[in-house]
Amino acid sequence: MAPRTDFPPVRACLFDMDGLLLDTEDIYTLCINLILEKYDRPQLPWPIKAKLQGRPFAAANAIFHEWAKLPIPESEYATQVAALQQEHFPNAKPLPGVETLLGDLGRTRWFEKKRAGSGEPAQKGQRVHIALATSSHTKTFTLKTRNWTELFSVFESHRRVLGDDPRVAPGRGKPLPDIYLLALKTINDSLPEGETPITPEECLVFEDSVPGVEAGRRAGMRVVWCPHPMLKKEYEGREKDVLAGRTGEAGDVDLHQLGELDDGWADYYADLVNFPYEKYGMVIPPAEVELDLAMKEDLSEGVIAQEA
Repeated sequence: MAPRTDFPPVRACLFDMDGLLLDTEDIYTLCINLILEKYDRPQLPWPIKAKLQGRPFAAANAIFHEWAKLPIPESEYATQVAALQQEHFPNAKPLPGVETLLGDLGRTRWFEKKRAGSGEPAQKGQRVHIALATSSHTKTFTLKTRNWTELFSVFESHRRVLGDDPRVAPGRGKPLPDIYLLALKTINDSLPEGETPITPEECLVFEDSVPGVEAGRRAGMRVVWCPHPMLKKEYEGREKDVLAGRTGEAGDVDLHQLGELDDGWADYYADLVNFPYEKYGMVIPPAEVELDLAMKEDLSEGVIAQEA
C-alpha cells in the first residue's frame, strides 16, 4: 500500500525508557547471566531476550523462568537479581542522541510561554509535549535515573506512567496499548486552558522493543523503532512486520488498531542522533532561547515529586 504522507504535525512524544533512553538492556542481561552462570545454566540468548523486552514484570518473569529452569525458587532468583541490579543500574547512561533529543523537545515549551505572554505565536512552531511510559516500576526507575535526574526532569511528574501505576490494569501492559493511551491522557489532562486536546495520530511513540512498537501502533499512534543492534538482527527480514505491529505479540487484537505493511505510520532508526524533527512537523527553537527570562523555571520539582 502507498504510505500515508498527510499526517498532522506531532504535538506529543511518548517515550519508553529501558534500551531507548538509557542503556539498561545490556545491564539487565549482565545481571541475569551472572545468576545463570552461578547455576551452570546457558547464557541468555537473544531469541528469549527479545521476548522479555518491553513487557510488564510478571509477563517477562514467566517467560524467563519457563526457559531458564533454574534450580532455585523464583523468590530466591528475584532476591539475587534485585541485588545485582542495585549494584549495576546506577551505571546506566543515556544512549546516543538522547540528551540532545530531550533537550530539544523540552525547549519547545518556549513557544507556549511566548504565546502565553503575548497572545501570539513567537514564530512558526508549537510546544511538543512529552510523557514517559515505561514498564519499569518506581523503585527501579529511581535506581536507573539516580545519576540523571536533571535529564529526566523534562518529564513532569504527572506525565510519567510507570510499570506499577495503578491506572494500568493488571495484565494490560505492553504490547497492549493502555500505557500509551494513559500517557496521552496525562498530557491532555494538563494542557494549558484553551489548547485543543491532542489526538493519537498527533503522537509519536519512541520504542526499542517489539511489544512496545505494537503497543504504540495499537494505540493509533505513529512510532519510532530504535532497537538494540542485536534485537534488530533477531528480527532481520521481519522489520516491516515489526513497524506495522503485526508480529502477533499481543494475541487477541479485538478493538485495537492493526497497522499495514509500509503504511507510513512507523520508522526505524539505528540511533537517535540528529533526529529529523522536520519529518514529523516539529520545530525546535534555537538554543539561545534558553536565555529568555520566560524559560527560567525550576524543573526539578517534578523529579522530587516523583521520587517522593
